[in-house]
Amino acid sequence: MDLGISGKWAIVCASSKGLGRGCAEALAAEGVNLVVTARTKATLEETAEHIRAQSPVKVIAVAGDITTPEGRADVLKACPEPDILINNAGGPPPGDFHNWTIEDWQKALNANMLTPIELIKATVDGMRARKFGRIVNITSSAVKAPIDILGLSNGARAGLTGFVAGIARKTVVDNVTINALLPGPFDTDRLRGNFEAVAKSSGRPIEEIRKERAASNPAGRFGTAEEFGAACAFLCGDKAGYITGQNILLDGGAFPGTL
Repeated sequence: MDLGISGKWAIVCASSKGLGRGCAEALAAEGVNLVVTARTKATLEETAEHIRAQSPVKVIAVAGDITTPEGRADVLKACPEPDILINNAGGPPPGDFHNWTIEDWQKALNANMLTPIELIKATVDGMRARKFGRIVNITSSAVKAPIDILGLSNGARAGLTGFVAGIARKTVVDNVTINALLPGPFDTDRLRGNFEAVAKSSGRPIEEIRKERAASNPAGRFGTAEEFGAACAFLCGDKAGYITGQNILLDGGAFPGTL
């Protein structure tokens, strides 16, 4: 399927690895030019070079922290009029809410709620004026089914979801859609890090924990960044203009509900 977005420009946040990289690669395969950003310059440059080798698109790498005003300014300077915006940031650490301070909450809200809102505010009016825009927020399956130890993530991402629910109904008249992708367990560094923490605390082998967790999913496995990227690219396509304000769960069937 031709998604009709070849030649357009996308900003993809936290795109040096994991799900963000999967989105960047899928968009590049559709002919979309990219501004990729992440904090670690070496990893980001490696990703940019890989994409350039695979696709004849322009790729600009901007190393920096997207959760800071300076980081956002650098990205928007490189791409002041994006057609596509993929908001993404690593989730806050798990824990017991009794131990979280105001500073912990402020950091989580800044990264997973306020930064996406600031980027939307900086780009959505231009998209509306040009009569095309696609904004995809990568959140978490915890928005749909909260996880007690992920309270910081639950709260911040749910706040972003609530904000988008209102604005997405205003922008769609100008062919600007805003949606969220809610990943469940995907084979990423974050998931592997969680397994390492469980292995350390339990004394069990990592591979044993990995197999157990994979088997507990109805799909019998974890998702891949390529699968996630394909879903993201479709939402960014010109044929997805009637989808807005939605929270699309990608979890291999782990959520047992119907809605």
